Amino acid sequence: MHVLTWRRALALGALAVLTGCIVAVASSGGSVSTARELKMTKLQRRILSGFASFELGTTSGNEASARTRATDLKPVSNPTAAACPTHHGNNVKVNQNCLNVSDRDLQGRGQAQNETSMSVNPRTGQLVATYNDYRRGDGTCGPSYSSSGTRFTDSTLPNNFVRGTAFGGVAREYMQGAGDPSTAWDTKGNAYFSCQEFQRGPGVTNNRDNSSGIFMHRSTSTGGASWNFPGRPVAQEYTTNPNDLPFIDKPYMTVDNGAASRFKDHIYVTWTFFDSNGAANIYEAHSNNYGQGFSKPVLVSHTSAKLCPRGISGPGACDNDQFSEPFTAPNGTLYVVFDNFNNGRSGHLDNHNQVLIAKSTNGGASFGPPVKVANFYDLPDCQTYQGQDPGVACVPEKGKSKLSVFRAANYPAAGVNPTKPNQVVVTFASYINRDSNEKNGCKPNGIDASFLTNLYKGVKKPGACNNKILYSVSNNGGASFTGTNTDPRKLPVVPQQGRQKRTDQFWQWAAFSPSGKLGVSYYDRQYGNDETTGSSDVSLSASSSLKGFATVRVTSSSMPSPTAFPDTQGNSEFYGDYSGLAVRGNTAYPLWMDTRDPDLFLCPGTGKASSPPKLCTGSAGSVGRRANDENIYTRMMTLP
Repeated sequence: MHVLTWRRALALGALAVLTGCIVAVASSGGSVSTARELKMTKLQRRILSGFASFELGTTSGNEASARTRATDLKPVSNPTAAACPTHHGNNVKVNQNCLNVSDRDLQGRGQAQNETSMSVNPRTGQLVATYNDYRRGDGTCGPSYSSSGTRFTDSTLPNNFVRGTAFGGVAREYMQGAGDPSTAWDTKGNAYFSCQEFQRGPGVTNNRDNSSGIFMHRSTSTGGASWNFPGRPVAQEYTTNPNDLPFIDKPYMTVDNGAASRFKDHIYVTWTFFDSNGAANIYEAHSNNYGQGFSKPVLVSHTSAKLCPRGISGPGACDNDQFSEPFTAPNGTLYVVFDNFNNGRSGHLDNHNQVLIAKSTNGGASFGPPVKVANFYDLPDCQTYQGQDPGVACVPEKGKSKLSVFRAANYPAAGVNPTKPNQVVVTFASYINRDSNEKNGCKPNGIDASFLTNLYKGVKKPGACNNKILYSVSNNGGASFTGTNTDPRKLPVVPQQGRQKRTDQFWQWAAFSPSGKLGVSYYDRQYGNDETTGSSDVSLSASSSLKGFATVRVTSSSMPSPTAFPDTQGNSEFYGDYSGLAVRGNTAYPLWMDTRDPDLFLCPGTGKASSPPKLCTGSAGSVGRRANDENIYTRMMTLP
């Protein structure tokens, strides 16, 4: 067990020279001045994960939903079917709970699931799916499992409390919020679950403990049906000062299951550490005993005078980072890819940032200097173009409607080709790309001074700006990439068919098959009227050569823009930050958040002695759309 102890004494005033830096990853859902963010700089607020920011704030989370209520309530003819959906065509529901009926001012609380991860047992094909789970009325980590991929069963992660030794020497530490889950398997058939947990602190509760941590649970011999208790600490921070940092955020996990790797079955977890000096670094910890204990934290995001000339801790420090993903090569090499924002320059219209990667050849004990994967352009400021959700980036639909206001971010997802161990492929999204059609008016236009979010021309114009999934390739074990010195406008894109050239794609995940075919699943607005209504679908693309991708539609029908956790108009501010994908053989299992199921409420005038309770559907606030639930769906399918 290891307790993190980082320095907390550097003054935030040292960051004054950096407030003009351009940063480009999405910030918090909900309010931008939430309780735990009050001592964060603008740069830190800008990259805090959506789940953490939305859950911690005084005007976000529970309180945000109180801004609006579902209206125009109408009885449903078959409430059991509405509350307990099982599938949409060939799309299978993963979380098996029936809908909890929340009060109208708390829509999303008590029923939503989001931020998905899927892993498959390489020996048997068993599946474990993870997600943020709100069925208890607050965010926690939820698992489901399956032996077939066509029917899932829920299990319960026992994370009500952890040992309190690191948190003031008490017997128990009761964490109030949990989420940002990920999952992986080892070669022995054990499944693992990484879960971020934290205290909310003042402004949300009377508890002045602002602690945070990452905890690992193992499913031994049960394939995800049960988990060890308590969770084993990967990293822990004990903080009692009101609204104080540090804070541990956005973990992700992988397990080295390479048969020939000298680090076989080692577990690696990476995360973002928000320091009181204003920095946000990537750290890693590893376990060589099946998750029973973890190493001391290891710094991943080292220095580079060329890549990070404007570091927060000093010139060359790559210390404004988020969205890390660890992954391994067949020979045991560990890679960690992440977004970095130290390269911004104030006063410039070009608002790009960069994807970096770091490499470890000694089982995560140390990392080499960062290498540039590519530049990218993040999604646009939501308040500027949608008139809602200040301080975050979102995916605006084209035209006059302004329904799509949920926070979104462009993050990397990567893998090593198992048939070419030196080939590393990193996928990421960029709002400026070869299809963004700058001749039709799409141009970078600097940043918003208040929130440091990206501005563009042509955001709402059909046929102009669009977000795309790009990829950058290394054929020399991560020493250099095709995107290192290439403008994103000239990099290849994953979505290559028909209407994809002028529509938005976002929230991708990537995985290789054993034969070396790369699969990429993502949200896609090429279908129907998604582009103008803010609805979305999910697509799956695959390529064996990286010279062209075949694409199939995954969703059986379009998903309306979400309404859970609504703003004043009834539009969702928090949909989730990312989606998942697992591949075994030539079979893919994309996993996503789905909004096609209706939300239900107690009908007015019922629930009295003279009138038994009845269930109604309703409109989402003032926007005139049906209020929808947020469930997790998948589809077992062949890579195209």
